[in-house]
Amino acid sequence: MTLPDTSLMRRNPALLILILSLAPAIGLGIGRFAYSLVLPDMRDSLQWSYSSAGFMNTVNAAGYLLGALAASSLGKRYGLFAVIQIGTVACIASLLLCGVTTDFTLLSIARFVTGFGAAISFVAGGALAASIGLTHPERSAYLLSLFYAGPGMGILLSGLIAPFVLQGFGPGSWWIVWLVLGAVSVVMGLPLLRRLIDAADHTSNAPVPSIAIWPMTIFLVGYFMFGAGYIAYMTFMIAYVRDGGGSAIAQSAFWCVIGVSSFASPWAWRGVLARGQTGRAMAIILGTNAVGAAMPLLGHSPIILGISAAVFGVAFFAVVAATTAFVRFNYPKEAWPKAIAVVTIVFGIGQTMGPIAVGAISDATGSLTSALVVSAATLGVGAVLSAFQKELRA
Repeated sequence: MTLPDTSLMRRNPALLILILSLAPAIGLGIGRFAYSLVLPDMRDSLQWSYSSAGFMNTVNAAGYLLGALAASSLGKRYGLFAVIQIGTVACIASLLLCGVTTDFTLLSIARFVTGFGAAISFVAGGALAASIGLTHPERSAYLLSLFYAGPGMGILLSGLIAPFVLQGFGPGSWWIVWLVLGAVSVVMGLPLLRRLIDAADHTSNAPVPSIAIWPMTIFLVGYFMFGAGYIAYMTFMIAYVRDGGGSAIAQSAFWCVIGVSSFASPWAWRGVLARGQTGRAMAIILGTNAVGAAMPLLGHSPIILGISAAVFGVAFFAVVAATTAFVRFNYPKEAWPKAIAVVTIVFGIGQTMGPIAVGAISDATGSLTSALVVSAATLGVGAVLSAFQKELRA
């Protein structure tokens, strides 16, 4: 039996948002970030340079950018929940494609489709989560954070699966990892097949209110820096751990710590997000993210790497939640999908440029340490800039 969306929101809004969070768990937690786990084996087997490896995440980010550009109009036409479903199916199909080809072009196309599907489902899901939170103002920050903790679930699952599949099947088994993760994603996506929210309730022929971008320029620049900076850490850290002698268990543990730590975000940052009218909330969270990204520069010690993963993970998706909180505080509800799309586009531009640039730097220096330096510095600059963003005036 399909429950009306208003009934489910009233009875258990947290459950509804947790179900919605399965979309970014698949599209981002698995679709985007599991690439880091198979990257070392793909690079060795397919004889890629760091630039080629970075290009795969660049093309994924390009798909994400295009999806962010299209998300608002798609949601307006088909309904936000339908867009979530479409994006999730696209991500699952592209994951399975990665498991059946070694062709660089086809792999690039698959990564592009993953990015596109992840973006449209993420923007639509964020807008829906914000709308649900509006019906429970006393819990809105907590409910919103639940959605952004979803990708941590995908990170955790991929961390529990990928390193051990690679260890069990040996070098060159990266394609098996993609197939296994694709099958897991199929199971995870089943709850989203239910018509939990009526499409008609979230489509409209009314014009979308215009939004002023210039007043939040500082905020957007800070978020751009986050997009450009975080991706180096999430792309190359597993290779960094492996190069430091980390076994499959060490790689799995590191990745799982990131995923588990993200689950603490709704509780760790609920007070900060509740005061997200200005850029200070993002500055605090992004600064924490920068500290986590910088810690591996102190050495390959398991303790250092574990703390780095924990600090980075607890703040990682909370940065994204801070942007949605900022939009929710400063724009009318009708403009939320468009405003969220705008900040996602800026984020997408940053993360499109990040991987290929960092890959080129790593090729030039012959070391991943330089990539981590650039990552941490970029995140730090973004945190400082965000602190200067003021509340928008009506």
